[in-house]
Amino acid sequence: MRTLVEQFPVKAIIGVLTAEPTILPTVYQRLTEHFGHLDYTSEFLPFTYTTYYETEMGEGIQRQFISFKNLIDAGALSDKKIFTNQVEQEFTEENTSHRRVNLDVGYICMAKLVLASTKDHAHRIYLNDNIYAEITLRFYHKTFQPWEWTYPDYRSPAYINIFNHIREIYREQLNS
Repeated sequence: MRTLVEQFPVKAIIGVLTAEPTILPTVYQRLTEHFGHLDYTSEFLPFTYTTYYETEMGEGIQRQFISFKNLIDAGALSDKKIFTNQVEQEFTEENTSHRRVNLDVGYICMAKLVLASTKDHAHRIYLNDNIYAEITLRFYHKTFQPWEWTYPDYRSPAYINIFNHIREIYREQLNS
C-alpha cells in the first residue's frame, strides 16, 4: 500500500458575473469575511460568450476574476460553493428571481483550474451536498489549456492570461 502524501493547499478564485458592478464592493466585503483578503482583482471583461444569464441578470454583464491571499484545502470546495450560493441569494432582489451577481468559485493549483458546480454532467465528479467539481483547465506546456468541455470564455486568451497570472501568485506563495 502506498503512503498517503499530504496535499498542498490551493488558491481560491471566483469568477464574478454582474450587470451592476457598483454592488461589487459590498459583495467583496462579504466574500473577504469568509475567504480572507483579496490578492488579485482582474479588470472587468465584457461577458459576450452567451446570453444565458441576461434573462435573470440583465444586459451588459461583465466578468471579473478575484483570488484570495489565504490558501484553502481543496477538499473544502463544496463548502465554498455553498457559501457563494448563499451570497448570491443575499444579493438577489426580494420577491424576484433577479440575480444581481453570479459567483463561480473554484481553485487553482500548479496542475489545474477546478470549478465547483451544482449541475451534474459526464465530466463532473460529485463532492457532497449536491456540489460537483470540474477540472476546467489543465496546466500543460507552460500555460493553461482547455478540455473539450471547457466553457468558451474560459478558453479565451484573456482568461488564460489571468489564470496564468494567478498561478504565478500561487507559485510564489508556495515558495515563500
